[in-house]
Amino acid sequence: MNIGFVSLGCSKNLIDTEVAIGKLKDKYKIVNDPKKAEIIVVNTCGFIDSAKEEAINTILEMAEYKKRRCKYLIAMGCLVQRYFESLPELLPEVDLFLRISDYPKLLQMIDKLVESGQKENNLREKINNENVIQKLPMFEQEDYLGRTVSTGENYAYLKIGEGCSNMCTYCAIPYIRGLFVSRPMEDIIKEAEELAENGIKELIIIAQDTTKYGEDLYGVPKLPELIDKICNIEKIKWVRFLYAYPEGITDELINVVKKNKKVAKYFDIPIQHVSNKILKKMNRKTSKEHIEGLIKKIRTEIPNVILRTSLIVGFPSETKEDFDELYDFVKTVKFDKLGVFEYSKEEGTPASIMPQQVHHMTKKSRYNKIMQIQQKVSRENLKKNIGKEMEVLIENMSFDKKYLIGRTKNDVPEIDGIVYIKKTKQNEKTVNEFIKVRIIDVENYDLIGESI
Repeated sequence: MNIGFVSLGCSKNLIDTEVAIGKLKDKYKIVNDPKKAEIIVVNTCGFIDSAKEEAINTILEMAEYKKRRCKYLIAMGCLVQRYFESLPELLPEVDLFLRISDYPKLLQMIDKLVESGQKENNLREKINNENVIQKLPMFEQEDYLGRTVSTGENYAYLKIGEGCSNMCTYCAIPYIRGLFVSRPMEDIIKEAEELAENGIKELIIIAQDTTKYGEDLYGVPKLPELIDKICNIEKIKWVRFLYAYPEGITDELINVVKKNKKVAKYFDIPIQHVSNKILKKMNRKTSKEHIEGLIKKIRTEIPNVILRTSLIVGFPSETKEDFDELYDFVKTVKFDKLGVFEYSKEEGTPASIMPQQVHHMTKKSRYNKIMQIQQKVSRENLKKNIGKEMEVLIENMSFDKKYLIGRTKNDVPEIDGIVYIKKTKQNEKTVNEFIKVRIIDVENYDLIGESI
């Protein structure tokens, strides 16, 4: 039977989709067009309201294909894990709901659905220990080794852990994905080696908080050691890691980024806020003073470093003064990359029942103000690249075939900017290769260059 996948949400979710495809590809034919699929699987996100809305809308959209060729509609992922009891009544179009805790038996459950021709029993036992956060099982090592990389020929994500133990008061991740669990280092290295043998040039190390890697297995953080070992894989050219919480960034980690030529001089540090009052209510394990000191240290040690962060505006009790403090910080620090979320009130989290919830129009206004100033900051930062020679990985060609499209080492795929290079007879066959480019202009969040 033909089976098609729709993957929503973050890169960590995408890896789960890739593993699922790898587990199913020997028994089912994988197709990209839902019109051709007899089974459609939607891997959902359930992190914030907008993600939940997108997941439900996508499921309903895919359900329309059941009027044609599709026989079975399956939902998996975070939304299912979080709302397992109520979803069957809300979405009767779905034939099988797969929780994250069901992943070890994913293939068997899908086989059972197909063989019986009947949707699963929709009765749900009420869970009495809803507030107990446990460690959820991960896919097995053989599953990661057998996954089908869906991000093209050049880069792949490398998941080093699952879940989160930080317990930020606004975040539902621990309630969905469980407490943080690290993968054994030898398993990660084995997967990285296999990806390299398959032609992958760049590895992007991910977890909910990469700086916590190894604490549960080895008693101390092991991210610097892991990065060093991955860099020793000869065929890997670029290595980067994302989601490094400020309190976990050590001198050892900074030194690894500074000294190792394969590692992108790039720190993705989700600080969320800088008001100490708000940070405390968020249960963040840092302070404005620590964040300022960390940024100064990183920029001193690595002068050309790229800094990215994510922020939350409109957290309960955030006053105008708190927001102004954040706004001034963004204006002063001049992050190279920055994303903003409007606070989303997630049921079951401590912040959802805090007093002084902020009005949605105030959240929107504060979001717009941060993004407006960041757009100016970003353009100023990008202009500093004009005249520089940079190594660019060419990944595509523009629709009109006039430009090559690539990325520098300073840019995360699908998140950060790209580089447009005028196509010539000399460079037209360089897709999936590294070329030298001179930057000549800036356009919004992207660079314009010419091949050297």
